[in-house]
This record gives sequence, structure tokens and C-alpha cells, in this order.
Amino acid sequence: MSVRVRFAPSPTGFLHVGGARTALFNWLFARHHGGQFVLRIEDTDRKRLIPGALEDILDSLRWLGLDWDEGPDVGGPYGPYIQSQRLEIYREHAHRLVDLGHAYYCFCSEERLERLRREQEARKQPTGYDRYCRYNVSLEEARRRIAAGEPYVIRLKVPLEGATSFHDLVHGEISVQNRTQDDFVLLKSDGYPTYHLANVVDDHLMRITHVMRADEWIPSTPRHILLYQAFGWEPPQFAHLPIILSPTGKGKMSKRVLQEQGRWETAVFVRDFREEGYLPEALINFLALTGWAYDDKTELFTVEELIEKFDISGINPKPAAFNYDKLEWMNGVYIRRLSPEALAERLRPYVEALGLRPDPETLRRAIPLIQERIKTLREGAEMLEFLWREEVSPALEDLVPSGASPEAVRTWLTEAQRALEALPAFTHEAIEAALRGLADRLGVKAGTLFMAVRVAVTGRRVTPPLFESLALLGRERTLRRLEAAVRLLEGVPAR
Repeated sequence: MSVRVRFAPSPTGFLHVGGARTALFNWLFARHHGGQFVLRIEDTDRKRLIPGALEDILDSLRWLGLDWDEGPDVGGPYGPYIQSQRLEIYREHAHRLVDLGHAYYCFCSEERLERLRREQEARKQPTGYDRYCRYNVSLEEARRRIAAGEPYVIRLKVPLEGATSFHDLVHGEISVQNRTQDDFVLLKSDGYPTYHLANVVDDHLMRITHVMRADEWIPSTPRHILLYQAFGWEPPQFAHLPIILSPTGKGKMSKRVLQEQGRWETAVFVRDFREEGYLPEALINFLALTGWAYDDKTELFTVEELIEKFDISGINPKPAAFNYDKLEWMNGVYIRRLSPEALAERLRPYVEALGLRPDPETLRRAIPLIQERIKTLREGAEMLEFLWREEVSPALEDLVPSGASPEAVRTWLTEAQRALEALPAFTHEAIEAALRGLADRLGVKAGTLFMAVRVAVTGRRVTPPLFESLALLGRERTLRRLEAAVRLLEGVPAR
């Protein structure tokens, strides 16, 4: 049988990097074996749906390059691929289990279940359903009550003895005593399935051969095995993936945990990394190595190489910490590998996001000045934004260095204006010679003078190389910004 895997996100939030890593491992496994990658949307938890989450999931997967062979927008032989469009299928299967004697109707109210839970807690007993309707409501009585309009759920009859076991391709043999499992709900009173029923029915009907999902679902897998057995179906193979931890290795990767740990990083969703200016191919490479390894030394892989080398045996069962520094380094490597033309095209949207309209020629000429320096596209856009702003707003604390006075800096910038205005050609070589000569005449360290000019002209302390930047900006705008900085300093009280 051809390998068939699925990624089945719930649109209850934006696509988290943990979810993206799960999608990636499934996608790589399918592509490695020449199988199919199925996208299924599990939206039966109606109370937790977030507007825009589905669109974000689809856009993020497309941006990462994780295309699907079957799914909600491309169709396929086993659709629909959105669970809320499959409700009749789940109802039919839940009632079939009742007919087979493997499930039963339950009429216990929320109030009774809450009272039962409190009593169990008071007695320090494990909480769970006490199987009242299993033992006290016959099938004939249940059908009369249903015909009378009484609300009900359908629960699985979990075996009272023995154990349920399965082999996990990452964690090995896992076994759970059946007496520790309660008779869990399959179909809710509103007609919607629980995750357990919908998940198993869909995986069977969609002919999924391997279920690769987060290891938080390990406790649920014995329930799913019991469901497969009740239906008389062969279960797929399971591979539960380790969670991704925060950079400290303590706590899951979430904005809340990062804030509690005092981290400056806030990116946890794929959209965050996209907005920060990470390349999708760099993020793919990084996520592949977060919990998986080909060997103990190779760190850079093309997508084609990942497809060729990926194997479940390389997955580490232990949780992996998210290393922002490594991702930033890796992204810088990928940026440097781009052609100048490709980098300019990737950078343009980030410059435009700053409210600017970069002209192609200036952007093309600016790329060589930053390509070896930047680690993200957003950093590059911010570094170049001075080229297209009408004016800049330098901070006084940056404009006037420690140990200097506003009067002194005003003199330096005035003299820099004169020196640059007098140049026959406004080239970076001529600009450098003029400013170095000026520093000597003024008796100022060259670096100190250059920083004052840099801040005055760009509004920033960190920019591309100064002389090339001024040449690219042009004489007229350079002189205008130096003049504006001089006027700013005229209003600063003497120190």
C-alpha cells in the first residue's frame, strides 16, 4: 500500500511552529516514499474556532512550500476534507457501534456528571464516568427516550479487563490497562463527534497508513486503538513527535512562556517568522533539525536533500528546545546564498511594509551593501529605509556621542556639508577621502565623525557602509539631511 499521511490542524489559532514541524515531518515522509500528503481540517470544536485561523494555516503551509495532494481546496477521492462537512458520516458510524454492541446511549446530565466528579475528588478517586447508563439503561429504553426527544450522547464500551497496546515508531511499545480508561464520549448531544471518533473514522476512510502527530496525543492513542478494534479495522502505524520547548528547555514554545521567562523573542507562529523576515527554506531546514537528525554534523539541507534523507528512525523521542540564535544564523546563511536579484525581490515587500516605495535601481544597487551583513529580511529593510524616506529623525543621544558637545557636533556636520558639497564627483571613494581629511583637520577621531554623519543622514547607528550609502543616497539629499541635523542641534542647550 502506498504511504498516506495527513496533517490535521484545528482552526483554533494561527499555525504554530510546532504544528508546522508536524506538517513538515509528514510531508517529508510522504515525499520520501512517493506517497500522498493529505490536509484535513478538524473543526468540530465549534466553541474554540478563531476567525481567520483557517486562512492563516493554509497561507502558512503554502509559504513554507508544503503542498498537499488532497485537501479542502484541491479535493480528492476521500473528501470532504473539512470535518464539519462530514457530520452525517460520524453519526452513522457512532450508531453503527451501538448496533454492534460496542457503544451505548448515555442520558446523564451535566449536573450529574459534575456531581460525580466532585464526589470522586472528595474520595480521592480517579475521575471518570461511572458507566451508569451502560448498566442501567437498556437499548430498548434508550431508543424510547431518544424518540421522546431526550438529549443523549454515545459512549464507547471500553473493555473492563486486559490491556491495550501499540507500537510507536518513535517511542516503542506502549501499553495501558483498560481499567484505567473510562467509557469516553464518541458523539456529543449536539450531533458533533468528539476528536476521538472523527479522527479514527477519517483516518480509516481516508486510508491513512501512518499517523505522525504530537506526543501529547499518546494518552489518547489507546482509546483510538479500542475504536479501531470495535469497528474491526486495521489501525495505522503511529509515530508521536516530541514537543518543541522554549529556548530554556523549560515549558512549551508559547508567547506566554517566553514572556514569563523574560525572553525578548516573541515569534511562535509561522506568520511571526514570516513577518520578521525569515526565509521559508531556512525555517524548513531549521524545523527539520528540531527533533530530527540525519547525522551528528550536517546542518544545512536543501528541501530535496531533506526528502531524500528523512526517515522516522532519525526522530529523537526527547523534547527539543527552540534555538532562535541558530535559526537566525541559518537564515543569514540562506540570505547570503541568494543571488542579488533574488534577494532584492524578497526584500521589496519588507521595504513596502514600512510604507515606502523602493525604486528597483536603488534597491538593486543597495543589495551588495547589506547581503553579507543581515540575518533577516526585515533587518535589511530597516537598514535601507533611509534611502526612500523623505526625511529622517535622528535621536539626539545618537547624534551627540559621549564626551562631545552639541556645538562641536554642529561644527563637524557643517564642515562635512562644505566638504561634500565641494566634491567634483559624488562617489564613495571621493566621499571617504573628503571625510577622512576633514577628521584630520578637525582633530576628531575618524570613527567619531563618521558616526555623527551616519546618524544625521540615515537616522540610525547601524547602516550599510557609510560612504557607499551616501553615494547611493545622492549629494542633494545627503546635504539636505546634514543641514537638518545642524538645525536640530542649534536648538539644543550647551552642555
